[in-house]
Amino acid sequence: MNRRRFLSLSAAALIPLPGHAGTLTEWHGAGLGTALTLRLIGADPHQARQTFARVDAEIRRIEGVASLYRDSALTRLNRDGHLAWPSPDLLDLVTLAGQVHQATGGAFDPTVQPLWLALATGTDPDAARSLIGWDRVRRSEQEIRLDRGQALTLNGIAQGWAADRIADLLRAYGFSDALVDMGEIAALGQGDWPVQITGPEGTPLAETRLTNRALATSSPRGTLVNGQPHILGPQGQPPRWQTVSVSAPRAAVADALSTAFCLMDRPAIDRTLSAFPDARIETLA
Repeated sequence: MNRRRFLSLSAAALIPLPGHAGTLTEWHGAGLGTALTLRLIGADPHQARQTFARVDAEIRRIEGVASLYRDSALTRLNRDGHLAWPSPDLLDLVTLAGQVHQATGGAFDPTVQPLWLALATGTDPDAARSLIGWDRVRRSEQEIRLDRGQALTLNGIAQGWAADRIADLLRAYGFSDALVDMGEIAALGQGDWPVQITGPEGTPLAETRLTNRALATSSPRGTLVNGQPHILGPQGQPPRWQTVSVSAPRAAVADALSTAFCLMDRPAIDRTLSAFPDARIETLA
């Protein structure tokens, strides 16, 4: 299922801004169930074509790790209940998910996948809720093992993680001025990239500028599952906020925190931010 977008580049970002030197080149692709836009500044046509091909290959590789929409390490883990010798990428994702789970008091919990499926298919949600529990997931370099009947979704973190990986790839190839937009945005550069934050109905809520920073926004009712908000409380808690935006140095952190914060009151959010001191709230509405 595609996630609706709540971040958009302002018109000013479509041309080089003060601090951005060179021609802007844009590419559109798709991955992890969402559209991808990449903007490079200062690339000649040959560099741009090479870079876009590398990014497309990286997206296909990332989908092979964490996609729920095609055969991947994650779908095999969910199918079999265990995965021997998981890749470093999947371990990195699962480890970060565990850190966010702990910091948010369990509000971020990838084991809600059976509940999501139950709501989507109209089957018994109570049976699915009994399968939720991150503490029942066993993780090591040798194996990831789920409890019987469990399944994981990494949709609350994987798009941000993918944006980070693409940003890292661009840095490795010498780009210092670029923007990766997968719904979650990762910005590289010497100057600012202006970004507008909108609510689920498209209403502008705020504007911010990103410099070597990432931004993610979550709106529980932006996507509905049989009439229910797509962000599910693992303890049955309903969403507290309509739209939450978080910025951080890494898009994966911003992505996971914006998801979890939809379910948390402000004191709990502030406690969580103490564990991620470089993250900050951009919108809480």
